[in-house]
Amino acid sequence: MKAYVGLLRAVNVGGTGKLPMTELKSMCDAAGFKSVRTYIASGNVVFKSSLAEAKVKATLEAALAAYGGKPVTVLVRTAEEMAAVLANNPFPAMPANRTHAFFLDKAPPAHALQTVSGQVGEQLGLGQREIYVYYPDGAGVSKLKIPAAKNGTARNMNTVAKLAEMAAAL
Repeated sequence: MKAYVGLLRAVNVGGTGKLPMTELKSMCDAAGFKSVRTYIASGNVVFKSSLAEAKVKATLEAALAAYGGKPVTVLVRTAEEMAAVLANNPFPAMPANRTHAFFLDKAPPAHALQTVSGQVGEQLGLGQREIYVYYPDGAGVSKLKIPAAKNGTARNMNTVAKLAEMAAAL
């Protein structure tokens, strides 16, 4: 069995997409995932499964759609991939709470950083299936738009570190 991290997009953010983490855990248990644990109320779950990544994603997205009546995108990483996201952070000296990884289903296009708008002081870098952003003034005040990340979901490096730790412990 592999350890996985599931990252739900647009869950419990800004009062929309409410999903109690107890419900998320129950869905994962019902799907046959093992050692299920959630982390903070923003759609983060770690678990073990013998299924391949694509099947894990499809299973979890189907359960979420059945629960909420609308599609919810899930980005999935193995424990090893999550550790690599943390290790490959191009801004390790910057505050972890102001450095984010936008998780994507596929590798970002090579021109992804040339299509951004609203960039003031933010620094960006490409990962395997991530786009990294350091927000010097905080993400909440940034006007940065990243078209290549529109279907992804972001987590700050504190959350990435915790999820990598949780997944590694499974």
